[in-house]
Amino acid sequence: MKRRAGGESLPICGVLLAGGRGTRFWPRSRLRTPKQLLNIAGKDTMLRETAARLSSLISPRNLWVVTNAEQAEAVRAQLRGVPASHVLSEPLGRNTAAAIGLAAIHLVYEHGDALMAVLPSDSYVAETERYRRLMSAALELVREPGKIAVFGIPPVHPETGYGYIELGKAGAGLRGVRAFAVRRFTEKPALPVARKYVASKKYLWNAGMFFWRASTVLENLREFLPHTYEALQNLAPTIGTSRYAAALRRIYPKLENISVDYGIMERATRATGKPRVFVIPAKVGWSDIGSWAAVYEYGVARTGANVSAGRYLALDAEGNYFWSPKKFVAALGVQDLIVVETDDALLVCHRERAQDVGKIVKWLEEHRQKDLL
Repeated sequence: MKRRAGGESLPICGVLLAGGRGTRFWPRSRLRTPKQLLNIAGKDTMLRETAARLSSLISPRNLWVVTNAEQAEAVRAQLRGVPASHVLSEPLGRNTAAAIGLAAIHLVYEHGDALMAVLPSDSYVAETERYRRLMSAALELVREPGKIAVFGIPPVHPETGYGYIELGKAGAGLRGVRAFAVRRFTEKPALPVARKYVASKKYLWNAGMFFWRASTVLENLREFLPHTYEALQNLAPTIGTSRYAAALRRIYPKLENISVDYGIMERATRATGKPRVFVIPAKVGWSDIGSWAAVYEYGVARTGANVSAGRYLALDAEGNYFWSPKKFVAALGVQDLIVVETDDALLVCHRERAQDVGKIVKWLEEHRQKDLL
């Protein structure tokens, strides 16, 4: 493991979380080709768009990706400039606290310590220059040991599918960017509560973007998830050796299956003493593109228009989304439908039910339809 000399600057490393399956994007999203490996919201894949967004701030050689065994080969193929060893493959999913902890021990092994931007690999950002400027401010803030920064998205409607961050006292500005102490995190509130949050203007959406030093991650794991911390400490000495793969398979299932929001963030904001978790309001044109309905909203030019990936004809038809790039689509007298065609499956659902597409995947799993997964 490399040790950092006193006063040596810390490298900036990006950690992309890319282990999700994207079940709400079935039938395009499958176990080996999930949402982040597809061109869902643009010409390129969401993973490659995420990496490109960071290129002027973080070198590809300092990018890391945490994924799973089924997707690791495809991730390496898509990110040619990222060292193959920086694609970390989980033997099984243990949620985001474990994934971030795994990345942190690798960064400590390689650099001694590092500034660490943890980002989802499957979201959309319209204002990339502002996004990078806010990232620079967040990374400067967490250069101080023990501090954590998160991005908060100003809500545009009372969404119940996101977590919320309550603003506390405003802190000092960094590079013209204001950060606020986090009062608390609240996960996915009921609609009446979400309406109150939005109306109060004291809450931001939690976009799952976290900034801290790798050493700060491990310190928080030691404090709040000690079993996970001890397991990772047992794994760390095997990094870079022939024993690593077997140790990972043996140790990783022992890590607690909990999100970083529940496992660290909520607990850190309740800790006594000076505030250590800060939120930076990030109005950057963000969307998690969480369903086919969100893809429609992203691509629609005007209210009621149809959106299609290929040639189509719509007669007395509006508000529809069609993905059938190889076939001509003719729609007659239908409204607000999602139609997605692949070589072996066809999805037809109402736009209002787009969030329920994952139920189809669950049914396919229960009925062992592996060829469709």
